[in-house]
Amino acid sequence: MSLTLRVWRQKNAAADGTMSTYEVEGISPDMSFLEMLDTLNESLILAGDDPVAFDHDCREGICGACSLVINGDAHGPERTTTCQLHMRSFSDGDTIDIEPWRASAFPVVKDLVVDRSAFDRIIQSGGYITAPTGAAPEAHATAVPKPAADAAFEHAECIGCGACVAACPNGSAMLFTSAKVNHLNVLPQGSPERGSRVLDMVGQMDDEGFGGCTLTGECATACPKGIPLFSITKMNREFVRAARKRQ
Repeated sequence: MSLTLRVWRQKNAAADGTMSTYEVEGISPDMSFLEMLDTLNESLILAGDDPVAFDHDCREGICGACSLVINGDAHGPERTTTCQLHMRSFSDGDTIDIEPWRASAFPVVKDLVVDRSAFDRIIQSGGYITAPTGAAPEAHATAVPKPAADAAFEHAECIGCGACVAACPNGSAMLFTSAKVNHLNVLPQGSPERGSRVLDMVGQMDDEGFGGCTLTGECATACPKGIPLFSITKMNREFVRAARKRQ
C-alpha cells in the first residue's frame, strides 16, 4: 500500500502547529496503525529529519496511551484503540489525516502527544476507600451482589485513553469521570465515601477546564471499551443526592 499522510507537527505547547505531508510506501495491510507510523519515522530518521512524536506503550489495547484522531475520528474508523487498528481498514492511495486529541484540558506536548495528567488528578481527587488494616480479609467476608459486581467490572474497563473527550463536541470528560466514580460507588467497599467521591471528582473535572456535557452520545460511540452512556446519568443522580446531603 502507498499512502499520503497529513500529520500534525508541533514542537511544544507554546509553538504554532501545522499539518505536514508525507508519502509512505510498502505498507502491509496487516500492519497496525502504529507500525505504519514506525515505518514513517524510520524513513524520517534515515533522511535526517525529526521523527513524529506519538504516544504508545502496551500496543495491546490495554493502556490507552495511543491517542490519535484519524480522519476526524478518535482512534480511527474502527471502534478500537489506535494500536489495534490495522491498515486493512484503509485503501491503497488513501490520504490520512493524523492529529492529536483536541481539548483545552489536553495541551500538546509535541506533535501527536498530549498531556492527559488532568485525568490523573481527577482520579486522585476521588480519595480512598474505607478498609480495615491488618491481615488480608477473607474474600467472601464482604458480600457483593452479582449486579453490583457486573456494573463495577463494566465501568472498570475504562482505560483512560481520552477518546470520549476527543469525540465530544464540548470536550467533556463526563464519561471518563462517571466510569471512575461508578466503578467504586456500586461496590460495598466504596459506599462510605460515595458522596464525597462524586462531588470531589466532578469538582476536579470542572477545575481542569473540560467542557460541559450535553449528552450528545459521541463519547460512548467513540469509547473503545464500550462504557455506556447511562453511566453519566447514574453519576448525575449520585451527584445530586450527595449535593443535597452536603447542604
